[in-house]
Amino acid sequence: MSEKILFLTGKLAERQLKRILSSMKPEFSYRINQIGVNVAALMSENIIMRRLEKEQDADRIIVPGKFRGNLKKLSRYFNIPVERGPDDINHLPDYFGLKKPDVKLEEYECEIFAEIVDAADLSTRKILNIAREYKAHGANVIDLGCMPDTKFEHLEETIIALKSKGFKVSVDSADSNELIRGSRSGADYILSLNEGNINILDDVHSVPILIPSSPGDLNSLKRIIKITQDKRRDFLADPILDPIHYGFADSVERYVKLRKDFPDIKLFMGTGNLTELTDCDSAGVNATLMGLVSELSIDAVLVVQVSGHCKNSIKETDAARKIMYYSKKNKRLPFRIDNSLMATSERKPSRKTKKEVNEIKQLIKDKNFRIYIGENGINVFNSEVHIIETDPFQFYDKLKVNNDASHAFYLGIELARAQIAWELGKNYDQDNELKWGVASKTIIKSLKKHPKLKSTQKKK
Repeated sequence: MSEKILFLTGKLAERQLKRILSSMKPEFSYRINQIGVNVAALMSENIIMRRLEKEQDADRIIVPGKFRGNLKKLSRYFNIPVERGPDDINHLPDYFGLKKPDVKLEEYECEIFAEIVDAADLSTRKILNIAREYKAHGANVIDLGCMPDTKFEHLEETIIALKSKGFKVSVDSADSNELIRGSRSGADYILSLNEGNINILDDVHSVPILIPSSPGDLNSLKRIIKITQDKRRDFLADPILDPIHYGFADSVERYVKLRKDFPDIKLFMGTGNLTELTDCDSAGVNATLMGLVSELSIDAVLVVQVSGHCKNSIKETDAARKIMYYSKKNKRLPFRIDNSLMATSERKPSRKTKKEVNEIKQLIKDKNFRIYIGENGINVFNSEVHIIETDPFQFYDKLKVNNDASHAFYLGIELARAQIAWELGKNYDQDNELKWGVASKTIIKSLKKHPKLKSTQKKK
């Protein structure tokens, strides 16, 4: 027996909801109840309970995603599960498609070493502040990047301070003496040992990251792996990921070969040679690299964020490792799991058809401007006008808000957002900020109450 679902909607979305459900040809049976308000945001628990019979022949009730109210209260009242659908009604097919995680993604299997570059030039207080920020973004280990020909006078002081605050620490240096100093001060890891300085292994207690003696020399790495294994020491091995056109493909092959030759050892990868040295947004690069990390079961990555286009690399890597872990654990593609890395575009941007825009326009009886992105541009309309443009400046004279500063200010902001969304292929939702994934600060919103009015929405 098929599931019976009751959909609640407002006047403006009713026709579109009917079309979408009809085109889906769902396995469940359904009814649509237009609750008598223009938009979903105006619904409340009391309105729904007043206008809907308490006894419903349904297995569950779905309210619009923009409904702000207490779902548990409604579920108790109707004695039927009540849940929110997607914010955008066009995403309803996806809502009934691949199952998304029920809870926030938190699990992962790869640790993040976040490098503080040129740490020798920074005060201990500055390093502590950066470490707190990096940890908040997902870092597990704070890596102190030492500098050639610059003595790290306060290395011991810095490590002790970090350890006293609960941080795991690694020291990254080409100077064996700095590695020994770091280890003796309590560093958890040292980067890096090769055949040229493997002799200090007995002088340090930190876990070493092992690297080849020269670029691409996998055999030298295998030799010191054997030495470290014979001494029964923990370690991570790093074949070194090279930049594109400087051995990138061969370096990936080395990771694959090392994992096949040593299926049980811990591997390490530095991602900066790809993120920092490639002219593209770092989110996609980090997602791809963490996919490789997941397939090869690499245990830790070293992340740097020096260049401006990589300023979110730690957050991106954190999001990517959780997406890849969920994908791997559930044996599915890393697709339709989480939108954290959808910073500058959408997987499926929502655009109203000309017919949908006209249907909504016909229902509008007031002078408040509605803004929708359609297939042909940005649509702005009320009961009197309907304007379609793509440049906010082209709207100004036609909207006739010259003598209404707050309204003009509001429309300027909204139309600028709409233009960005139009040009980048992002979703736009009037009165709400554009969503930039991990690139923007997460603002936790309560779905049980309506948001506060913005300054331009308040009556003077």
